[in-house]
Amino acid sequence: MSEGAPVRIAVGFAALLAVAAICRAEPTRADDTTNLSITLKDHQFEPAELHAPAGKPIAIHVKNLNPIVSEFESGDLHFEKIVPVGTEAVVYVRPLQPGRYNFYDDFHHATQGYLVVP
Repeated sequence: MSEGAPVRIAVGFAALLAVAAICRAEPTRADDTTNLSITLKDHQFEPAELHAPAGKPIAIHVKNLNPIVSEFESGDLHFEKIVPVGTEAVVYVRPLQPGRYNFYDDFHHATQGYLVVP
């Protein structure tokens, strides 16, 4: 073994530890996500108002019990998701600042709801 080999090994090991630390660092963890559930039935959201904490990612689980396809959409939250009859879809929302955010069924604009972030 050459004289510089232990130093190269130590430097290589330190680099591996640094890469491992970076790979483990996660800006948001799955268990930090706020999970919310909502149902579409008779062209209404149940509940019509959801609540989530500020600064945490959100997963909204939408179940369509209408007899026709729905499109869960929000210009405020920047998403749209087709939800076929009898199925459930999940929409992921970035962490939000406090506010009141509108969502609706794009195929039935009278079907409205809100996500409230206190």
